[in-house]
Amino acid sequence: MRNVRILVAYDGSAFYGWQRQDGFETVQESIEEALLSLTGEHITIRGSGRTDTGVHALGQVANFHIETRLGDNRLWHALNAHLPQGATIRRLETCRDDFHAQYDACGKRYAYLVRTHRYPLPFGKGFTHFIRDPLDLASMREAARLLSGTHDFRAFSNAGSPRKTSVRRVSSIRILARRESLALIVSGSGFLYRMVRVIAGTLLEVGRGKLTPSEVEAILKSGDRNLAGATAPAEGLYLLSVRYKEPTFAGQPRDPRGVPGVFQF
Repeated sequence: MRNVRILVAYDGSAFYGWQRQDGFETVQESIEEALLSLTGEHITIRGSGRTDTGVHALGQVANFHIETRLGDNRLWHALNAHLPQGATIRRLETCRDDFHAQYDACGKRYAYLVRTHRYPLPFGKGFTHFIRDPLDLASMREAARLLSGTHDFRAFSNAGSPRKTSVRRVSSIRILARRESLALIVSGSGFLYRMVRVIAGTLLEVGRGKLTPSEVEAILKSGDRNLAGATAPAEGLYLLSVRYKEPTFAGQPRDPRGVPGVFQF
């Protein structure tokens, strides 16, 4: 019996979120069903946290205990072969026996992607949030700066899972603008339910000129969810990475032929 840690990417539009729920296909269920097909055993996997229906991931982390003769590389290949379209195990490694993907996590990074144009592109629907409004980038960055740090983020979360406190630390909010696209990169020690999407929706309201940075600061202090912007749609949100105190998934991923691609490290 060993503890295995996995790095998971998935298309959120193909699943009803991460967490298993009866009657709906979820990412957790898909991986557990793949493990059942491989081992004949019901194995429970533990993710670093839940994502909603429509939310994507490039770096979700999960772990599970398994008894198998397959080495990490063979298990990685076999598990991917049993997953449905829309989910991929990007990395797999045996880890210390008491590692827990959720309880050991000390930080997460999300991206919220926006496409800006007069008309939407004919492809990519479901993977970015489209808007056609002009945006004031300088005001958005000023409001983002005011939201960084340790604050009570009650005004920037929706009712959801119970929590002991609504105080969270946001280490940075970066806004990257590239011609017809915009990315909000939000990093922090942890987030409330739909907090990143509310932050994104509020910053877009600032960009449209419907809120000022000083009003965003006042909303933060008020704790009133009704004053903040709308919850941005799920399709623009990506879980990029989960941070731990120990090194995880170090080095380049290899197959029997070497490192894929042109850069052979």
